[in-house]
Amino acid sequence: MAKKQETKKVEVKEPQVQEEVVVETAPVVKQPKTKRKEPTNKTTNDGWEIKDRVYYLKGKKPLSHMIRSANIYWFDEEKGFERELKYCENQQTCFVDEMKGDQRLSHIIFRNGALHVTREKTVLQKLLSLYHPERNVSYTEWKPVAKAADDINVLEMEIEALNAAQNLDIDMAEAVMRVEVGSGVSNMSSKELKRDLLLYAKRNPELFLELVNDENVVLRNFGIKATEMGILKLSSDQRTFSWGSNDRKLMNVPFDEHPYSALAAWFKTDEGMEIYSNIEKRLNS
Repeated sequence: MAKKQETKKVEVKEPQVQEEVVVETAPVVKQPKTKRKEPTNKTTNDGWEIKDRVYYLKGKKPLSHMIRSANIYWFDEEKGFERELKYCENQQTCFVDEMKGDQRLSHIIFRNGALHVTREKTVLQKLLSLYHPERNVSYTEWKPVAKAADDINVLEMEIEALNAAQNLDIDMAEAVMRVEVGSGVSNMSSKELKRDLLLYAKRNPELFLELVNDENVVLRNFGIKATEMGILKLSSDQRTFSWGSNDRKLMNVPFDEHPYSALAAWFKTDEGMEIYSNIEKRLNS
């Protein structure tokens, strides 16, 4: 008998399909930059800002101080004549020629050196802020926004001056500080010079920046150094510069001019440039 053929079962593996996982990310939304909204106050038709105002006396601050509320005048340039002023609480203007009916005079009194005027009293505010003859003389209006702007200007100038001082080379630093401390700058170490330069820039930034931008300040310093070392000689009346070695006159100082400012200007002339080169060689030798 023939044997039955055995049939083998062949396992067919199903291909594995990898599922692709898609991770959805939320889109990045940039938040809009918000600008700070400055506080605003309402204004009248004539542009007057309606707000509380504070006025301060200048100088001494007595417990009580009264300023005139009548018999005062303000020159109106548009009308071409003086107009009488008066503060009356029952009137809607401080100009006498615009008042109607009875005029009940009111006092204007500072307490402990200050006068707070609420936003409703626009007549008194306008009298004090615009027309009163003692404005900015015996009292002033407190303006915090203007004060902040002034403070910012001062601080920015101070930063500019300090940055300029930080970047000055040693010759320019010496030239600037010589204006402040005179010949004593020659005895200062580089650290002392740098320190005093930064302090000077912080203490008086406006003058410091003027000196830094003054093209003559280096030439003045050059002339002073030459005189200190005896290369140049300045006469006792400070009217003549001459050579220190032989007293030969170099230049006369014009009347009412600082001798070293005049010398700096002279160094820019054809004759002065030649002398400058000669002195420079001696200083560097």
